[in-house]
Amino acid sequence: MSNLQDSASNNERIEKSVINLTIKLGVLLLLYIWCFNIIKPFIVPVVWAVVIAVSLYPLYLMMLGKLGGRKGVTGTVFTLIILSLLIIPVVMLSGSMIDGVQSISQALDNGTFSVPAPSDNVKEWPVIGEKIHAAWLLASVNIDEAILKFTPQLKTIGSTVFSAVLGGGAGVLQFVISIIIAGVLMVNAEGSIKAVQNLFLKLSPNFGDEFVKMSGATIRSVAQGVIGIGIVQASFVGLGFWAVDVPGAGLWALLVLILSIAQLPPFIVILPVIAYVFSQDDTSTLTLVLFTAWSSFGAILDGILKPFVMGRGVDVPMLVILLGAIGGMIMSGILGLFIGAIVLALGYILYTHWLDLPEETPKV
Repeated sequence: MSNLQDSASNNERIEKSVINLTIKLGVLLLLYIWCFNIIKPFIVPVVWAVVIAVSLYPLYLMMLGKLGGRKGVTGTVFTLIILSLLIIPVVMLSGSMIDGVQSISQALDNGTFSVPAPSDNVKEWPVIGEKIHAAWLLASVNIDEAILKFTPQLKTIGSTVFSAVLGGGAGVLQFVISIIIAGVLMVNAEGSIKAVQNLFLKLSPNFGDEFVKMSGATIRSVAQGVIGIGIVQASFVGLGFWAVDVPGAGLWALLVLILSIAQLPPFIVILPVIAYVFSQDDTSTLTLVLFTAWSSFGAILDGILKPFVMGRGVDVPMLVILLGAIGGMIMSGILGLFIGAIVLALGYILYTHWLDLPEETPKV
């Protein structure tokens, strides 16, 4: 009888312990969910700040040496320089777009707006040549009739452009915040690195330091191999556009940069521009050949440079870094370039270490 009572008492204590543990875990879970929702708006800017800080930290160290090791001054100057590199082109591009829209609007109001007649070469463009030539010819002859005819398409394009402008403005503001946070992180780099090391050591005592070094090297590798090469490629192609007086050469170069970072073929932009240059009657054959060769080489420039840059300084195959960057971008946008590469590289390292572990011989 006493055994039954002891058993019932033990069961009751276990039930109480389970209930207490469940309540405590539930409260902790609720607390962490609450904390996550509070900091959720700051996650993306902070992650971008970490990416910027890790990518530019070697440059910060160079400037720190030039300024006598004064961290506060160096961090402020460095942050202002990076902000100016972001804001000045945005302001110039925005001003150019506003001036262009205002001049077109004023010309429409005054009745002086005109569209040059298309060249007959436009008809020879594959698939879309006839339709583009007809629409272009109508706009050159009667702009008002063309606007009325294509009003639905113009509304769709206008809505898309307006949404893109709003999204771009929000993105610029986010980058401004991220750059400021990155400046603070670089000034306090020792404490930030120590905190990350402690986190990785808690997760993996054997490989924590290796994971920290690999993460930083992967971020720099992706920044140089994706964004850096994208800037080089866009500058190279944009120089060709500028040399043959392509209207809005800077804007087309910006689109090439976006496509390059998004790992999409720049031929999407380059081929229509080449077709436009071919449609101009006053362009010499030599210029057409040189421009086509220059632009075609620029379109494949990223494929030539990536093997020399991607994966450099990282003990992970370049293919793993590239697949992680592309897959991460498909899942999470541009930020996924870095996160995907780091996560896949971590998984690769864990997998290779697991393969290297000696097999335990079962005891008989």
